[in-house]
Amino acid sequence: MSKIVWITGASSGIGEALVYEYFKAGNKLIISGRNRDELFRVKGNCQNSFNVHVLPFDLSETETLESKAADAIRIFGKIDLLINSGGVSQRSLALETNLQTEQQIMDTNFWGTVVLSKAVLPLMISNGGGQIAVISSLVGKFGTKFRSTYAASKHALHGYFDSLRSEIYDKNIDITIICPGFIKTNVTYNALTADGKPLNMMGDAHENAMSPADCAKQIVQAVKNKKEEVYIGGKETKGVLLKRFFPKFFSKKIRTAKVN
Repeated sequence: MSKIVWITGASSGIGEALVYEYFKAGNKLIISGRNRDELFRVKGNCQNSFNVHVLPFDLSETETLESKAADAIRIFGKIDLLINSGGVSQRSLALETNLQTEQQIMDTNFWGTVVLSKAVLPLMISNGGGQIAVISSLVGKFGTKFRSTYAASKHALHGYFDSLRSEIYDKNIDITIICPGFIKTNVTYNALTADGKPLNMMGDAHENAMSPADCAKQIVQAVKNKKEEVYIGGKETKGVLLKRFFPKFFSKKIRTAKVN
């Protein structure tokens, strides 16, 4: 059965790959991101794309997001599945990162996701149910060097949406938190440095990592199976268990590791 799927961060990387997966399955899509031209490129890659609607905006401009959600709802009349894939990473030391950059990361990754989700939830509930998928990160389970605010924003997503899930469990709303590891996207290239400028470099770990298409397939399956939390990637996913059961050993490895 066709669904109305709204995907943020849809102009590249995992979000773009998710667009193609959900479009191939016959769903109607709303695709969002900051770069309007790139969104239309993605739309153009979908054959007979009249069921793909472009809605550009900047997640960090949180004061505009409720109206953007209202626009999204008007397009097809409802949202069955919201995939919060938009976000920005970080490559800078905590003591060197200015507060404006930290605020931008939190607004984009955490508050933007919260505002959009809260905006669509009432209609989902009144329609009898729906789904929200949140693209977090393995760094949402443990912190690493050069990612203090990024890790904080992802940890915050887990706390918020785990709590939200418990509050609306009887409303037929399913929430899946996705934790990718290294995926071959431009996330490192676009990561913010201490002064808020993009890094403009691709990390080795991402260059040799899982493709966005393979990652998207696993996400689609996890959402279909209504999983609460999933980890996607290579051997780096074992870090979740290592952190849980051997925290001092994990911390030592992270301190001495080359982190991309």
